Amino acid sequence: MSTVKLLLSCLLFKGVLALSGNFWHITDLHLDPSYKLTDNPEQVCNSSGNRPAAKAGIYGDYACDSPWQLINSSVYAMKDILPDPDFIVWTGDDTPHVPNEQLGEEKVLHIVRNITHIISHVFPNSKVYSALGNHDYHPKSQFPGGPDYMYDQIADMWQDWLDPESQITFKRGGYYTEKLLNRTGFRMLVLNTNLYYDQNKQTQDIDDPAGQFSWADQILTEAANNKEKVYIIGHVPPGFFEKKRSKPWFMSKFNEKYLELVQKHNSVILGQFFGHHHTDAFRMFYDSDDTPISTMFLSPGVTPWKTSLPGVVDGANNPGIRVFEYDTQTLLVKDVVTYYLNLTHANAAKERWEKEYRLTESFRVSDASPASMHQVLERMAKDRCYLQKYYEFNSVSYDLKECDSDCRVDHVCSAREVDFKKYDSCLKTEASASAIYGGLLPVLSVAVSLVLANR
Repeated sequence: MSTVKLLLSCLLFKGVLALSGNFWHITDLHLDPSYKLTDNPEQVCNSSGNRPAAKAGIYGDYACDSPWQLINSSVYAMKDILPDPDFIVWTGDDTPHVPNEQLGEEKVLHIVRNITHIISHVFPNSKVYSALGNHDYHPKSQFPGGPDYMYDQIADMWQDWLDPESQITFKRGGYYTEKLLNRTGFRMLVLNTNLYYDQNKQTQDIDDPAGQFSWADQILTEAANNKEKVYIIGHVPPGFFEKKRSKPWFMSKFNEKYLELVQKHNSVILGQFFGHHHTDAFRMFYDSDDTPISTMFLSPGVTPWKTSLPGVVDGANNPGIRVFEYDTQTLLVKDVVTYYLNLTHANAAKERWEKEYRLTESFRVSDASPASMHQVLERMAKDRCYLQKYYEFNSVSYDLKECDSDCRVDHVCSAREVDFKKYDSCLKTEASASAIYGGLLPVLSVAVSLVLANR
């Protein structure tokens, strides 16, 4: 190859590389300040609810929320893995799973302040887009649909990350919007979806708490007029929990309104990034013709806490953090890379944050666009190997048992249908499919064995 051609190839290659950007998503840290190592496994942490933390170590236990050592480890792991991200998305839930009587406004604010401090200290030059989780308020989940003391306090706490207009809307209802990285044509929409949480008694009789839906509709309409592309972040997602059948998070009327908002403005929404589940999952959004139009990525939590939600069997996870790779010209999500800490290994031997998987490699898709994520969903629905892989990633490589036919239905339908009625229909349709799917496997297994035996 001539020198000129080589130089041109290098320049073109650099140009391609320049199109990719990276950002961190961290969520559900749930610091438990009470965590301590003791000979009594029931006294290790308040967040265990007296469940024994039998294998507690310095980085935590699956029965407990995060000790400070785990919080510190996760943020410094981010620094080691990707020290200079384009920006950081932090979607809340900072306090432990304990009764309200063990907390209070000042304790909640103190914990949020401590985590704010370590993120800003480790990443002093990074823009952070931060959303409130349902545990970032006292009493937990009871977010008001209007101005409030805690909105004021947290807005002041995050003033280095919020521009003046963002501080105004945050104090109005815990939400805001800004140009993404201050770039023309790119926008971040930060929602307070705790207003729609089915446990929030403060907003159940309000049609549009804090005016957030009408505000978001206006912002997205303006984004379309200004040819902007938008990322949406929040904490509590719409739809259903894959680990407990028919468990929604939003009140029905708000779930419907959110779905309508995304369908109306899907042409400008290039990604949705949420937490709350502690699990690694995604949600698909479709238009009236069942064409995939948007994907919501649910990132795994840092806390390993085993949920106490009735009906969930062994709902713990390994601590996870996530890098999103995106096209800096279009905002298309190109890839997702999840890193994790094997908590058992960290406590017994050595702290080691490592790559768990890369989406495009593990699920054999070209990018993380809605069309590609629809392919992932279809492969999960039809191929046991992909389903099992997705299931194990769902708990961040903690729960490695087989995903059976009921498990398949729960994961497929929660990913496919955000709408309440369509989700119910999916359960019936996929239950029938699972019966066939499960029944064919032994037959196929015997057939494969016979073929191999006769080779």
